[in-house]
Amino acid sequence: MLSYEEMAVQLRTAYGGATIEPLRQGLASDDIDGAYAVQEINTRYWVENGRTAIGRKIGLTSTAVQKQLGVEQPDFGVLFEDMRIEDGGTILAGRLAQPKAEAEIALVLGRDLLSERCTADEVANAVEYAICAIEIVDSRISDWRISFADTVADNGSSGMFVLGSDHVPLNDLDLYSCGMVMERNGEIVSLGAGAACLGHPLNATAWLARTSVQFGQPLRSGDIILTGALGPMVALQPGDHFKAIVGGIGRCSFRYEA
Repeated sequence: MLSYEEMAVQLRTAYGGATIEPLRQGLASDDIDGAYAVQEINTRYWVENGRTAIGRKIGLTSTAVQKQLGVEQPDFGVLFEDMRIEDGGTILAGRLAQPKAEAEIALVLGRDLLSERCTADEVANAVEYAICAIEIVDSRISDWRISFADTVADNGSSGMFVLGSDHVPLNDLDLYSCGMVMERNGEIVSLGAGAACLGHPLNATAWLARTSVQFGQPLRSGDIILTGALGPMVALQPGDHFKAIVGGIGRCSFRYEA
């Protein structure tokens, strides 16, 4: 049996571009507590070595994907400043192992969320603005052969992300029915709506807020929250140009180059 520390080291080392086998020698596929323990070891290591945490990402907000992995809840990972690329920027292929893009709504908090019973309404009152986002997910597990525990331990299968330049207050937004279109090289490859994200992006963020308080690490003012995919993930190939548009919120894009 591998220890939590040994699995954390395996995952950190895989950030050089190689992938590893699923973590079956140390984590059962449904070992939620153990998986978050591995994630926390690496989060603490990275922060101690100079990375800056700037928010969280929510994953597994689709009920179909939850059923596929045999779970009934989302998961989360930590966003670091060096994962963010500028709108219209370029990602070099060597930085990621097996990346996929998904369009999302990002929320930036204007106040802390400290309640273990946080509701969607409380989230709405705490949000400063919404932004169109693309998350570039990645996995250090070979061929994406992930269980729930694998993706949690691997920081929620995080990679990089891009945010649009429009910052839109929630006052006049309909985050439930707003439509999303994601294009690759001018071709539509993913469609969705806000309701695809755990029924509503504010529901997903309320779940994250409650869970973060339980972990003793509540969401804080200024945090960026990637609320979850609005449509299917799409694999990246060198030379691709991705653009996402979310109705009422804005757009963002990036290039993926060899």
